[in-house]
Amino acid sequence: MTTLYHNPRCSKSRLTLALLRDRGIEPQIILYLEQQLDATQLQDILDKLDMRPRELLRRSDEAYKRLDLKDLNLSDKRLLQAMLDYPKLIQRPIVVRGKRAVIGRPPENVLNLL
Repeated sequence: MTTLYHNPRCSKSRLTLALLRDRGIEPQIILYLEQQLDATQLQDILDKLDMRPRELLRRSDEAYKRLDLKDLNLSDKRLLQAMLDYPKLIQRPIVVRGKRAVIGRPPENVLNLL
């Protein structure tokens, strides 16, 4: 089972979906901006990515600046909560397959899972 955490408005997310489909993989698509993740789901994704919450943040997002998330003293728990409250902060797209995951930036990163 391959899962794509997808934002159809994001060009990298669309390219990643196309790359998967070109290889005959029809992923389960989670529109994470509409189907909000809970803390357990987000932590599971982080574990599969082998990342800490700070590494998954989109630093270019307006909420990143407004919430002063560049503060290195913020705990992982606080950063995780920020992503739950503002899902646009989550890097995208994320592809999960089995016990591993990658961020599709660039989309070719997903080839490491196939």
